[in-house]
Amino acid sequence: MYPFPFLRYPVFCLFFRPSGMHCWDIHTHHEGQLYSIFQAGGAKIEAGIPISVGIHPWEVAPNWEAAFEKIKLDAAQNPCVLAIGEAGFDRLKGPEIPLQKAAFYAQASLAAQLEIPLILHCVKTHDLLMEYLKSTKNPPFILWHGWNQKPELARQLLSFPVFFSFGKQLLQPNSNAAHWLSACPADRVFFETDDSALEIAAIYQAASLILQLPEVVLAERVIANWNAISKRMIS
Repeated sequence: MYPFPFLRYPVFCLFFRPSGMHCWDIHTHHEGQLYSIFQAGGAKIEAGIPISVGIHPWEVAPNWEAAFEKIKLDAAQNPCVLAIGEAGFDRLKGPEIPLQKAAFYAQASLAAQLEIPLILHCVKTHDLLMEYLKSTKNPPFILWHGWNQKPELARQLLSFPVFFSFGKQLLQPNSNAAHWLSACPADRVFFETDDSALEIAAIYQAASLILQLPEVVLAERVIANWNAISKRMIS
């Protein structure tokens, strides 16, 4: 069972924390995990579960606006919607790029309005992300999930409100993810399981070895990082 959520402010959703620090999983496709943000998409989810809602670029339909209206309503009314997403761009799968861009821009605007992060799916389309970031005056805080790109690209993104969520790739010592984690600013770091079968503890353990920091320090850092960029806080 999930810890009972309570409201500190009308739009804030926090979760009861007993003694000890929790290793939050910022993005997972596995429902029912403690201290995790479940990728619900547009599905109806049991009340009290921290979720992200959005239209994945693979699923952007010609009439995506109808689905988006429901997402807007859910996100505004449910304080346990902690993020918008996955949203983004994909040149390998999904509809034509103009349709993906329209859906992404709308979802990014919603995240900025609600002052919560956007979970980014970005495949072979970092140019489209840069185009958006350079042309938008008020982008939301963006979490690039499953980060495993080259550090050179990551450094280009540091001028923008882009953060990096690291997952299973950290278990590969020579991966781009592992290399960038070791150089990434501490306030830009998050961890996730995504759709892997790994426990979030394995991700934190891998990060602990790479950074030579205790897992409790990483857990505290993730919570602090989230609460610095979101009005809907975790603990």
